[in-house]
Amino acid sequence: MRGDDGVGLWLAEWAEQRFADQLGVRVIADHQWTPELAEDVARAQSVLFIDCSLDTAPGSLHLKPVEPAAPGQGINTHHQNAAELLALANELYHSLPSNPQLLTIGAGSIEFGEAFSAAVSAALPEACRLIEETILQMLSAPPPDPAN
Repeated sequence: MRGDDGVGLWLAEWAEQRFADQLGVRVIADHQWTPELAEDVARAQSVLFIDCSLDTAPGSLHLKPVEPAAPGQGINTHHQNAAELLALANELYHSLPSNPQLLTIGAGSIEFGEAFSAAVSAALPEACRLIEETILQMLSAPPPDPAN
């Protein structure tokens, strides 16, 4: 594993345990998001993507809505980002989850190793709180109107 790059998987495992008895919650954890996930994204009512970020301060947390990528940007067959997965889901399955969200955690180190950096370790309790709060909000949202 590459240090903080594994924080998404760690948080997915936490969410899977936290919501194990909750109907309607499905956790999919993968080290890289591949085009094969587009079908799962298209079938979901809501999606919370979780990833580390090299573009923000180590340990910083950012939760924001994510929109599908603009059409015509091509498909990366190796891995996708959240916006690309949404665009692919829409293109292939003509379906999008309502209010998709992306939680990023600033990576302090992506060197080979099992441990997280001090900044990411310190951010884990708040990240878990944000995940729990977001999923509970998603579960309480009314289902989308199929007529729209």
